[in-house]
Amino acid sequence: MMMVCLADANVAMGRGVSFSFETTAAELDAVPENCRIKGPVKVEGELLHTGDLYRLRGVVRFEKEAVCDRCLEHFSCKESCAFDEEVRRTDDESGLAVLDDKVDISPLIRDTLLAAQPIHNVCRPDCLGLCPKCGANLNEGECGCDRRSLDPRLAALEQLLKK
Repeated sequence: MMMVCLADANVAMGRGVSFSFETTAAELDAVPENCRIKGPVKVEGELLHTGDLYRLRGVVRFEKEAVCDRCLEHFSCKESCAFDEEVRRTDDESGLAVLDDKVDISPLIRDTLLAAQPIHNVCRPDCLGLCPKCGANLNEGECGCDRRSLDPRLAALEQLLKK
């Protein structure tokens, strides 16, 4: 559990109170389906008491391993995602439980980490992927295949050009 003390923020009214945690994706129960979170998950942030509510702001840093959806190569990359959440002491709508002047931010961190995962894992933005004819990885060089795709509606015109 990652407990942040609200009493510390009460004392520092208007000034932020820093916090940091280190955990794993397994401890957070944050195991994405299409990748693996490797090593520690580092959380750094600030708790600010603004009068009637508390604001949690920070960043989650981790390293991800995945298979590229375009070229099918394994890759790893460092990622970070920000969070910004308001917590109220009574009738909390954020889903964060306030117990004895402490709030467990584990659900917030888990949700932030999982929501930051892309639908498609790509090793780099300019990944060329695989040749649809021979299956060669186009990031390693051209394969020589003719990959022109002709609109089937224009196939009759191509036959005319050949004549």
